[in-house]
Parts: sequence; C-alpha cells; structure tokens
Amino acid sequence: MPVSPPSPAQRSASRHRPVGKPVMYQAWHDLLFLHWTWDAAEIQATLPPGLHADTFNGHAWIGVVPFWMDAVRPRGLPPVPTLSWFQELNLRTYVYDDRGEPGVWFYSLDCNQPIATLIARTCFHLNYQHARQSGCRARPGHPADFYSLRRATLGESKFRYQGTGTAFHAAPDSLEFFLGERYRLFSSSPSGLRSGRVWHQPYTFQPAQVETAQIALWVDQGFNPPNRPADHAMTSPGVDVSIYPLQPNL
Repeated sequence: MPVSPPSPAQRSASRHRPVGKPVMYQAWHDLLFLHWTWDAAEIQATLPPGLHADTFNGHAWIGVVPFWMDAVRPRGLPPVPTLSWFQELNLRTYVYDDRGEPGVWFYSLDCNQPIATLIARTCFHLNYQHARQSGCRARPGHPADFYSLRRATLGESKFRYQGTGTAFHAAPDSLEFFLGERYRLFSSSPSGLRSGRVWHQPYTFQPAQVETAQIALWVDQGFNPPNRPADHAMTSPGVDVSIYPLQPNL
C-alpha cells in the first residue's frame, strides 16, 4: 500500500513537547546547516525498510551540519567538564515512516569525544565515528571555524561561517522549516527500526555567509560529491534540547 508523505498538520505537530520524561539534556550551539538537493530515488535506495525519502517541491535533500554540543548529561546528573562538551559533524537526510511521521536519518555523525561516540553507537544505534576536531566558535565580527579529521579514513572537513542578515523563525510551510525543524530521529538496530523524539524551542535562523566548506563525508557513505556550493545555507546560534527514549518504530 502506498504511504502518504507527512501532512502539514503532522509536520506542525512534531514541534509539540512529547509526553513523558527526557532521558538526556543537551545544548546545540553555533550550527551551520548546508543543504544540497538530491535525487529522491538515490536517497530511497540508501534507507532501511520502513523509511521513505521526504521531499520539498519534488526534491530530496542531503545536509551537512557542524556544531558544538554543550552540557550533555543524563537527566538527574550534572554535566562533566571532560565529557559533556564536544564537537559534532553530521551527514543527514530527511525521511518519514509508514505512518507519515517526519524525521531525520543520519548517515554519519563525527565526534571528538570517544565515550560519547561509544554510548551513541551502543545505546542509540547511530553511526557515530570518532574524529579529531577543533575550532573556534562565532563571536561578534568573527566567523566560526570548525575542523574535523575522521580517524578511520583520514577524511578532512573544514568550515568557516557566520550568520548574516535578519534573524528569523521558520514558517511552517517554508523550506527552512522542512530542513531545520525536525524533532524525530530514526535508527536501525538489530531488532529493527527505532525512533526517538527531541524537543526544543524553534530555531532562530540566519542566512549563512560561508567562506570555507571542505567536506570529506560523501565518499564514505557512497555518494558522489556534489561539486558545487550548497543549494541552501543557514546558521543558528543554537537551542537547549531534551532527548527522549528510543522506541521500536511500530
């Protein structure tokens, strides 16, 4: 039976705070969202059963998102200085499940905190990769610099970026909402497809001025590099995030 894509009501409802208690808290800061249009059939061929390539105006999208993770901690415990602050770089696309629930599928997530990498791979079944990372966060008049070198393949990624222009919240029917306002993630575990919710206040976005975007993630995931600047680029200063448990995606 054909599966319908998310309705506008489903996309808006994904913003609602989930019932129950979070298992973890995080803060995501100094984010860059780089996106390229992609062939939906090519994306679909990479997805596990039960997920479908989500499209906007007929296009699927692949995103590259570097950012800083701050104050990561389980509910009820304080953050730990040597463990709770690190960088992350992810390669992702946008999907929906057989019920039409929209979310994110992560191809890879590079991180410079080995314990966080191990926990995420073990408990959340996400393709975290340990990387050597460094950088400098954005500050008034100065762009953010983000560097990542994946240890497994020596793939090097570099970014220099800053927000420019008027800050805004994404309208529900906009491309920015489609790309940025995602509150469900999917993962593939030995027991089948799983999904989990996150919750945060809506992002504040700005158009991005990108001076450098050297990306070494495509080949590791079997994609040909797009060999063009991103089709869409925006930044956000960040959000405080509540993480909810992963559940079987029944």
